[in-house]
Amino acid sequence: MSAIVAIVGRPNVGKSTFFNRLVQRREAIVDSISGVTRDRHYGKTDWNGRDFSVIDTGGYVAGGDDIFQKEIDKQVNLAIEEADAIIFLTDVESGIMGTDEEIAQLLRRSKKPTFLAVNKVDNTKRAIDANEFYALGFEEIFPISSVNGSGTGELLDAVVKVLPEEEKVEEEPLPRFAVVGRPNAGKSSFINALIGEDRYIVTDIAGTTRDAIDTRYNRFGFEFNLVDTAGIRRKAKVKEDLEFYSVMRSVRAIEHSDVCLLLVDATRGFEGQDANIFWLAQRNKKGVVILVNKWDLVEKDTHTTKHFEEGIRKIIAPFTDVPIIFISALTKQRIYKAIEKAVEVYNNRSQRIKTSVLNEYMLPIIEATPPPATKGKYIKIKYCMQLPTDLPQFVFFANLPQYIKDPYRRFVENKLREKFNFEGVPLDIFFREK
Repeated sequence: MSAIVAIVGRPNVGKSTFFNRLVQRREAIVDSISGVTRDRHYGKTDWNGRDFSVIDTGGYVAGGDDIFQKEIDKQVNLAIEEADAIIFLTDVESGIMGTDEEIAQLLRRSKKPTFLAVNKVDNTKRAIDANEFYALGFEEIFPISSVNGSGTGELLDAVVKVLPEEEKVEEEPLPRFAVVGRPNAGKSSFINALIGEDRYIVTDIAGTTRDAIDTRYNRFGFEFNLVDTAGIRRKAKVKEDLEFYSVMRSVRAIEHSDVCLLLVDATRGFEGQDANIFWLAQRNKKGVVILVNKWDLVEKDTHTTKHFEEGIRKIIAPFTDVPIIFISALTKQRIYKAIEKAVEVYNNRSQRIKTSVLNEYMLPIIEATPPPATKGKYIKIKYCMQLPTDLPQFVFFANLPQYIKDPYRRFVENKLREKFNFEGVPLDIFFREK
């Protein structure tokens, strides 16, 4: 397990800019509205050959009465608990503020190695002004500029010296499961229910989760990375830049995942935007599991589940070989079944079928039901194989592949699905000339 360094400070001192400089990618959202970083945000970095994780926290305001602020403060405390070292970021432009003094007390109580960094020091006058921060009672201050990087080297030199020795473990690349869905479908509640800690801020205001965040999950015999994404909204509703970033982040999370857990709000039904997210995952050739959340809030009779499921399958046709599970993140109903199914879909996506087995099964079917003749020409398929790709892709060799139409491609796909378990996984079928 690599060491963890938390970046803590009041709002708007430049924590996210500093975080982005460390992880060398535009990972946290940077905006001049205070309180943009709401959740703890994780990244990986290295300095002088030493790898460590970085947590970017929301701006801390003790005793703030805003609903998000109370949650942010809880997150900051969690981050401090998790960290091996803390970078306390302040801002030379505004000087010492009351909140800085409160944070300094909080950090002293934590007894964790703390490094006081004074940000935005980019000229000689500001370097002199930075000295006032000695008043916060730390032995040393590190004047830095997170925008141009000056001073960050000295700061990181000091930080890595106090990090605990890491144990070297050869890591398997873990499956990545992205939790996607519209705002307020219950994605954060679902992850909290799974990992059994309030890692995410959960409120009933749509659009709380603005960033996509990874959580390593290791319980009940499964190990993988869970990616929580911001609620994806229709483009017309993306008014703030923030929303735009969030949508981009969700799209990227889908691109970089193996399986997408698409959460749908049962009280609203499977709407157009849910279908858009489904097709986005499908176009990216990802495994998909549809989770109908808040099922505990729906009035049910004996046919409710069946009708709801039929409605979804109608919308997602022709790709209907997708698991649909009815869950409640609140009561934890069937949430582990959801994870079991995601693992199964991941395994389906990576399965390999021997060429001999494939031909033994498919060729008699093709012989009995060949592609329809076109312009008096008969199409013969002689041989098939699975391609050595990460995704399930099959190639069928024929004398006249250009005459094979989509309905026959679907027929072949359905026959493959009948025999081999590709539930939740898009298949690619190619016809080529032998």
